[in-house]
Amino acid sequence: MIPMRHSTIFKSRWMALLWAAGILWIAYDVAAPTESANETSNQATDASGEPVTAADAQTVGEVVNQL
Repeated sequence: MIPMRHSTIFKSRWMALLWAAGILWIAYDVAAPTESANETSNQATDASGEPVTAADAQTVGEVVNQL
């Protein structure tokens, strides 16, 4: 994961700061929300990705009531 030994990273203050900045950059890239995540709607979808209709919700309600 790290191309050098841990002991050589912390011998220099500047090398340690660069290493820490790289860790923060990777964490931001992994955890930052994407622009497409902000554009999604709150529309419920089924397993195929199609929007759930009122008829679908009613059918599920009837099945649940039968249990």
